[in-house]
Amino acid sequence: MLKAELIDRAMALREPGEGAGRHLHQCPALVLNADYTPLSYYPLSLWPWQTAVKAVFLERVDIVASYDRVVHSPTAEFHLPSVIALRQYVRPSEYPAFTRFNLFLRDRFACQYCGSPKLLTFDHVIPRRLGGRTSWDNVVAACSPCNLRKGGRTPREAGMPLLAPPIRPTSWQLQERGRAFPPNHLHETWRDWLYWDVELDP
Repeated sequence: MLKAELIDRAMALREPGEGAGRHLHQCPALVLNADYTPLSYYPLSLWPWQTAVKAVFLERVDIVASYDRVVHSPTAEFHLPSVIALRQYVRPSEYPAFTRFNLFLRDRFACQYCGSPKLLTFDHVIPRRLGGRTSWDNVVAACSPCNLRKGGRTPREAGMPLLAPPIRPTSWQLQERGRAFPPNHLHETWRDWLYWDVELDP
């Protein structure tokens, strides 16, 4: 059978009647790289079930684990994959993009002046009026009250020392940060792949 026909069959899979368990939108697949590490921890690398099934039929991924949830086509039934691994390794970028989200993740979603996680914005450590640049090593997460208090001054001028100096993180460092912020739902089949190298409690 041609791959196109297989894909059409996969996309035609339908869910059984009521009472069959979790809804399809509750069945994303955790995506692992070819070395069986997650593509991303935060946000967690998840694909909707349709994308995962399509990748299986295109032979781009291997199924590592499956849900109990079954979908049906006119001639077959299929357990939805809960963990899949890419067959071709994707090399991550050495450094992440400089975005508001990644900045907050680097700073653990906390103000770098007082530690508050509330009302976060960002602050130029060296103000722009003094030539401060919008870059990893000069911008930090800051709550609105601290940002207003600091104004256009340096931390030394404002008497507001930083909790940690701003740095340009590597992608690996951000991934490690992300592991401290697991999503609300972690399917049991995901846990071995997300925390396999975490030191166990004594």
